[in-house]
Amino acid sequence: MKALKRPAVRGTLWIIANYGVSQSLRFGSNLILTHLLVPEYFGLMALANTLRIGLELMSDLGIDQSIIQNQRGDDPDFLNTAWTIKIVRGFLLWFVCLAVTMPVAHFYEDNRLYLIIPIIGLTTILEGFTSTSLATLNRRMELGVFTIFEWMIQIFSLTVLITWSWLSPSIWALSIGSLSGIVFQMVASHFLLPHYHNHLMWDREAFKVIFAFGKGMFLATALMFLADQADRFLLSKMMSFELLGVYTVALTLATLPREVLKNLSYRVLFPTAAKNAELPRSALQAATIQQRWLILLGTAVVLAIMTSFGDFPIRLLYDDRYHDASWMMPILSFGVWFSALFYTATPALLALGHPIYTAYSNLGRLTMVMFGLWLGFRWGGIQGAIMGLSLSDLFSYLVLYYGLWREQLLFVVQDLKLTSFFLGLLVLLLGIRFSLGWGWPIQEIL
Repeated sequence: MKALKRPAVRGTLWIIANYGVSQSLRFGSNLILTHLLVPEYFGLMALANTLRIGLELMSDLGIDQSIIQNQRGDDPDFLNTAWTIKIVRGFLLWFVCLAVTMPVAHFYEDNRLYLIIPIIGLTTILEGFTSTSLATLNRRMELGVFTIFEWMIQIFSLTVLITWSWLSPSIWALSIGSLSGIVFQMVASHFLLPHYHNHLMWDREAFKVIFAFGKGMFLATALMFLADQADRFLLSKMMSFELLGVYTVALTLATLPREVLKNLSYRVLFPTAAKNAELPRSALQAATIQQRWLILLGTAVVLAIMTSFGDFPIRLLYDDRYHDASWMMPILSFGVWFSALFYTATPALLALGHPIYTAYSNLGRLTMVMFGLWLGFRWGGIQGAIMGLSLSDLFSYLVLYYGLWREQLLFVVQDLKLTSFFLGLLVLLLGIRFSLGWGWPIQEIL
C-alpha cells in the first residue's frame, strides 16, 4: 500500500501540471488563430470534430481501460490482440464517416464537408495504429513520461497548425494541423518503451475478456456522450443562440475542476484501484477512502471559492454581452461537487471489472438532464433550467451508490463529512462576501 501511495501522489501532480500547461497552450494558440482565420472555419471544424468524437464515443470498447484493469494487461498476446481490435475498429469508424459524409454535407449545404469529414475521420485509423504503450504507461502509473509525450504532441500539432494558418489561412490549415498531431502520436508511440513492439495477433481468450469488459464501457461511454450533449440540445429550444453562447462560457469555466477530476479518475485512481482489485473488499475500500480524502478536500475548497466568487472573473474578463454568465457560473460550480463524489468513487468499480454501474449512473444523469431541465424551465424559466442542470450529477452519484452497495464499497461516512465541510465552507465564504457588502453571487435573479 505504501508503494502505491507515492506514484499516486506523483501522478496527481503530473495531472494538474498537464492540465495547466495544456490549457495555457490551447488558450494562447486560440488567440493567435482567431487573428489568422475567420470564425466560419472554426464552426466547420467544430461540426466535423463533433461528428467524429460522437462516433468514437458511441463505439468505445474500453480497450485502454481493459489493459489497465485486467491481470493480463502486461501479457504481449493480450496487448497485441487489443492493438488488432483497435485497428479494425479504426477502419470501421472511418467507413462510417465516409457513409455519413454525403447526407451531412447535403443537410448543412456546404460542399467543403465532402472533404473535411473524411480527412478528419482519418484520425480514427491513425489512433487505431497507435501503440498500446500509452495504456501500459498509464497502467504502470509512469505519468511523467505520459504527460511529457502529450505536451510534445500538442506542441508539434500547434506548430504545424499556426505555421500553416500563417502561410495559407484556410480551412485546410485546421484540418491538416489537427491530423498532424495524431500522425506524430501514432509514430512516436511505438518508440516510447524499449523492447515494446505491437504486431497483429488474435488471442481468442483475450478477445473474450476485452469484449466482455467493453460491452459495459460501450454503454457507459455512449450514455456519457448523450448526457454531455443533451443540455445544449435542449437549451437551444429554451433560449436564444446568444444566451446559449453565454451559457457555454459559464459552463466551460464552471466545469474546469470536473475536467481535472476526470483525468485524475482515469489516470491515477483507476490504475491504483486496479492494482488493489484482488485485495479483500475492506482493504480496497480503505485504500480508496485514503486516496479520496485529499482530492475531495482540495476540490471542496476550490468549488466553495468558485461558487462564492465566480461572478467576479466573469464581470472582469467579459463585456456586458456575457453578463448573464455571472449568475450561471456559481450555480453550475455548486453542482460540480457531486461530480467530484462520482468521479472519485467510480474507479473502484471499474477496477473490479464492472463498468455497467457507470452506465447506469450515466443513464441517471441523462434522465436528470432531460427532465431536470424541462421541469426547472417550467417552474423557474431559464434560471430554473440552469438549477436543474446543476443537480444532474447528484442523480448519477446516487445511482452509483447501488453499485457501491452491491460491491461492499460504500463511502457514506466520508461523503457526508466532506459534503458537510464543503457546505460549511461555502456558508462561511458567502457570509464574508455579504458582510463586505458585495451581495450574493446570484443577486441578479433573486
